[in-house]
Amino acid sequence: MKGTVLYGPRDVRFEEREAPRIIKPTDATIKIAAACVCGSDLWPYRGISPVTQPVPMGHEYCGIVEEVGSAVKSVKPGQFVIGSFFASDNTCPHCQAGYQSSCQHRELVAGAQAPLLRVPLADGTLVSTPEVPPDGMVPSLLTLSDVMGTGWFAADAASVKPGKAVVVVGDGAVGLLGVLSARQMGAGRIIAISRHETRQKLAREFGATDIVTERGDEGVARIMELTGGIGADSVLECVGTQEAMMQAIRSTRPGGYAGYVGVPHGVQLKGEELFFTHAHLHGGPAPVRRYLPDLIKLVWNGKINPGKVFDLTLPLDKVAEGYRAMDERRAIKALLRP
Repeated sequence: MKGTVLYGPRDVRFEEREAPRIIKPTDATIKIAAACVCGSDLWPYRGISPVTQPVPMGHEYCGIVEEVGSAVKSVKPGQFVIGSFFASDNTCPHCQAGYQSSCQHRELVAGAQAPLLRVPLADGTLVSTPEVPPDGMVPSLLTLSDVMGTGWFAADAASVKPGKAVVVVGDGAVGLLGVLSARQMGAGRIIAISRHETRQKLAREFGATDIVTERGDEGVARIMELTGGIGADSVLECVGTQEAMMQAIRSTRPGGYAGYVGVPHGVQLKGEELFFTHAHLHGGPAPVRRYLPDLIKLVWNGKINPGKVFDLTLPLDKVAEGYRAMDERRAIKALLRP
C-alpha cells in the first residue's frame, strides 16, 4: 500500500508503506472514501513543528469498514463511518463529560492520507451513517472528522447564543466552518476576519454579516467600532498565533466568551491583562466525537453543506500538490480521493 509520509519541511512523499491491519481486538480498519490536508498539517510541513523522523500523515477520514477486531460491537464491515482525529473509548469520565479528545485512553489517529486506515478504540471512536451516502455527500461528511467538528466546538466553547454578536478570527477551513456553526446556533451578527476575497465570499455564504480585513490592534479597533464600543459576546479563535489569540481576547466584551481551537504556537498570555478582561476562555483539541451524531444528521438532512470548504480536489498520489496549494494559500482545503 502507498501512503503519505512527511520527511521534513516541504518534503511530502507518497510512497510504499505497510498496510494497516487489526492489532488489538478493539481496532477496525477502514477503506478510505476521502481524506484531506488539514491546516494543522502545515505546521510540520513548514518546519514550525519539528519532524525528527518520517511521519505518516492524515487525521481526517471517512469510509467503509473493512474489518473489525473481536471486541468491536458498534460497527461492522460494510458500514460507512466517520471518526475523530483522537480515538477514544467514549466511556471514561472525561468522555462521559463530553471531552473525548482528553479520553484517559486516547490515541492519535494518523496515516489517513492513504487508501486504508487502522482506527483504535473503534467502538468509542467511529459513528456510522444511516446508510452508504451518495458520493456528493462524502466531502461534507469528511469535514465532520475534524474541521466542522472543530468549528462547532469553537462556537460552543464561545457560548454562541441566538441573536448575539460573534467574531471569528481566522479564515481557514475551521474559521469558515466556525461561521457556519455560529449561524446554525442562531447568532444575530457574525463578523469574519479575512483579507482573502474567495474566503470572504464563502464566509458570507456560510452566514457572515460583516467582514473585517484589519488584524491585531487595528482589527480590535474595527470590531469595537462595529459593536458600538462594547465588543463581541462570543469570539472564535481559529488560528493559534499570538496575534490571533490577543485579537480574540481583546475583541471580547467583559463577561463574554472566547473559544480557542487554533493549535497554539508561541502563544503567551499575561495574567494581569487577562484578569481585567472579565473574559471567559475555553478551548483545546475539539471533542469531535461529542458532536458527530448531531452533525451527521445536519449533513444527511441537507441542513448544512460544510464540504464547500474544499476548493481543490486531487487524486491521493498528488497529495504533495495539496500541501503546496494550501501552504501558498491557493486553496482553502485540499480534498484527496483514492
